[in-house]
Amino acid sequence: MSRYFSKSLVASLALLAVGCAQAVTAPAPVASAATVVPVAPVAVSNVPTWSSAYSFEQLGRPADSLLLGIHNSDQIEFSLRRDRIASDAKLQLEYTPSPSLLPQISHLRVYLNDVLMSVVPIAKEQLGKRVNQSVALDPSLISDFNRVRLEFVGHYTDICEDPANNTLWLNVGRGSQIQLQEQALTLKNDLAYFPMPFFDIRGQDKPVLNLVFADAPTLGEQRAAGILASYFGSQAAWRGAQFPVLFDQLPPADEHHRAKSAIVFATNDHRPSFLADTHKFPAVDAPVVQMIDNPQDPYSKVLLVLGRNDDDLAVAARALALGAGAFRGANVIVNKVEQLKPRVPYDAPNWMRTDRSVRFAELIKYPEQLRTNGLQPRPVTVDVNLPPDLFVWRNQGIPLQTKFRYTPPTVNDESRLTISLNDQFITSLPLQSKTDSRLEELRLAVLSNESANLSDKLLVPALKIGDRNTLRFDFNFASTFGSAQRDRCQTSLPVNNQAVIDEESTIDLSGYYHYIAMPDLRAFARSGFPYSRMADLSETLVMVPAHSRPVQLSTMFETLAAISARSGLPAFGLRLSDNWDDARADVDLLVFGAMAPGVGDGADANLVLDKTRAWLLKSSNEQNGQSARAGQFSDERDLGANGVDVSAQAPIAAIVGLQSPYHQQRSIVALLASDETDYQLLRDTLGDSGKIDAVSGSVALIRSSGVGSSWVGQQYFVGHLPWWLLLWFQLSEHPVLLAAIATISVLLTAFLLWRALRWAARRRLAAQE
Repeated sequence: MSRYFSKSLVASLALLAVGCAQAVTAPAPVASAATVVPVAPVAVSNVPTWSSAYSFEQLGRPADSLLLGIHNSDQIEFSLRRDRIASDAKLQLEYTPSPSLLPQISHLRVYLNDVLMSVVPIAKEQLGKRVNQSVALDPSLISDFNRVRLEFVGHYTDICEDPANNTLWLNVGRGSQIQLQEQALTLKNDLAYFPMPFFDIRGQDKPVLNLVFADAPTLGEQRAAGILASYFGSQAAWRGAQFPVLFDQLPPADEHHRAKSAIVFATNDHRPSFLADTHKFPAVDAPVVQMIDNPQDPYSKVLLVLGRNDDDLAVAARALALGAGAFRGANVIVNKVEQLKPRVPYDAPNWMRTDRSVRFAELIKYPEQLRTNGLQPRPVTVDVNLPPDLFVWRNQGIPLQTKFRYTPPTVNDESRLTISLNDQFITSLPLQSKTDSRLEELRLAVLSNESANLSDKLLVPALKIGDRNTLRFDFNFASTFGSAQRDRCQTSLPVNNQAVIDEESTIDLSGYYHYIAMPDLRAFARSGFPYSRMADLSETLVMVPAHSRPVQLSTMFETLAAISARSGLPAFGLRLSDNWDDARADVDLLVFGAMAPGVGDGADANLVLDKTRAWLLKSSNEQNGQSARAGQFSDERDLGANGVDVSAQAPIAAIVGLQSPYHQQRSIVALLASDETDYQLLRDTLGDSGKIDAVSGSVALIRSSGVGSSWVGQQYFVGHLPWWLLLWFQLSEHPVLLAAIATISVLLTAFLLWRALRWAARRRLAAQE
């Protein structure tokens, strides 16, 4: 395998303006003194390899697949990173055939990218039993996107078969695996490939990105790394991302002696020791991004983010997150990154727009998502993700206009379209024999998130605020096959039915206000709220310790990446501070710090809230030269009645939500831990979908045994409502008061009416006299 080592660097590159939310412009060519020379690579004798196994469940099949006589085909997709090739591949199948099948003539065909790989016969001893079968796949056919198709050919008799007979089935287990032996490819030092090799969206695994700083990274260096981490988080989406942090060293090789890629942040005056050689790495006079070979292994890369100062690093990081598609060559000099249009609230790409009706064409992820075909077509699904603070109290439902077309049945039969929401039935519509298209208007109920005290007995399915909701459309076509009588046998070829949900179908969230009860850690965990309200985090201030350790930085970067994964946009407006004077600005605060003194493994939620409030207040007042007053953060009645001081050796971390003491409409979320083990609990929770779903309320205590969430402290509201709607909403919480006001209103109205009638009677009598 040939290897390519870059021997010359591009001194400058004209960056094209990016015409969406921001733009990147490049300068004229600069002097070669600003050019960074790469480290000479060290040859390696062995090509790095990886052994990967992906179950069908990991590839998007949460349940077993059932192949039938009339629905005999299924396919599973998988991808391969573009910087790797498959040297070997096989399919490890788990399946159970029906006990009524005829052996040998019943079989399973396996295709890879529409090429037949193997025919698996069903033997007599396998009928009705779980079978494990290995099928070799041709690695030369595997590309960056692949499909494995299974076709079931089943027979239960040798004459007059009915394809719809319920004895024709084969169950494919979700534990079936696609096993790959992957081998690294050499890549040029070319930023045109970015974000490869650091991240490839075709990869199935959670990306691990090593971030390298000099000792004691500055706030500017942390900010630049945070912007880049949020970019990788927005790209990784559901995968999540990990960001190990190292000071003054490149990451060591793994247990298989494979070098790891890394991203290095350095300024002219503050750089890691391995960049100290000014002959190889001269000072730069502009923001510079450069890709070089890892000195330990040419198959691994190191990305250098360089600048004269911290501001240059932020410019380079934003350019990578925004305009990397215009980069070319190993070395790019960035002149300027400017914002063409400011962001507005609730414009997160992953959230449905709330200022107008939204077409289904804006919600689809791939071109054929709204189309389906076959005798039993697969369901059509559309994801609907809502902001967590939509005020839906006593709403009339969200308007849904569904346009659809389908192959009309020959006669009016039981063919129907079934519409469901979050696996709950909404309605069923008949598919008529004579029609070209149909328009159906519905109203979807909508509920606030589970933090409210809602009954589980829902009569009408509802969209859940702050959650990823799924609209599902099932086309069910009734069919009549030829009979299989003893004295009469005929067959008919089934129709290949086609159906489509029109892209012009709409769902309308306009007209809803934004108002939510806080603190609500569920909204933070699932949607990144309140920080994701401005998707670029331009109204967020991240408070960090004055001297951060690597594990603290990793926790912060992974939190920022998780917020951007939920919003879909990097944190271009990120701001960091270790000065509590800055916390007085009109911003939401995201705080990273140590657990308050006196909190141990036996602590309860009230203690953690009180200690955290006191710690934040003390941190703020110490810098402001003021004495601490507990009432500055909230009503003193909200403080714990009893003081508890405990200590324990078991690890514990916490996520705490409370109101900002400086602005009533602003919130604080504090992620607290003390040592390495505590921070690892936080990181594990942020990266585990099951654990993060358990985070709710105002205090979430994280222990080795799991996550425990509680509602303690004072509630407050964020958002705005018209005065009349706010009045009715507040009165709805006090039915006795509402009844008293209604009674007084009726009595007052009756009294005024009585007085008016008395006055009218006196006038009439006076006129008669």
